Amino acid sequence: MTRLNLFLVMAVILSALYLVRTQYDSRRLFTELEHDKSEAHKLEIENERLRLEIRSQATPLRVESLAKAQLKMRTTTPAITQYVKAPAGALEAFKASDQSLAKSAKSAKSAKSTKSDKLNPSADNAKTQADEALEIKATDKNATDKNPSASGGSL
Repeated sequence: MTRLNLFLVMAVILSALYLVRTQYDSRRLFTELEHDKSEAHKLEIENERLRLEIRSQATPLRVESLAKAQLKMRTTTPAITQYVKAPAGALEAFKASDQSLAKSAKSAKSAKSTKSDKLNPSADNAKTQADEALEIKATDKNATDKNPSASGGSL
């Protein structure tokens, strides 16, 4: 009987020590968690501050002032704009390449099967946008050819 009592007392003491150790680990982990939460909060605040700083650094007015001050750039005016004449035949070559790109885009669009169109409608949309961009580019080029003073740029 004394052996059983001794065994039970030892079991109670060991479980009490295990309980104390578990509580200690729990408190230690809780303090680490709180510390990490406060650190994460500080980092979020720092991240937001840096994002705000990036937005303020990239404003168009600031970029323009830095371009003028540090890079000695200036805004374009018709008085300082120089127009360059295209060499003979360059315009025809450009138009031919635009037309061949448009034809290849249209042929690729028509060769696509209806099954793949149903599976990926965004590809068809992208090709349509590419076709429209080519048409707009050709229209803009024709307008520029007729009125070369319309192609001036600015800072």
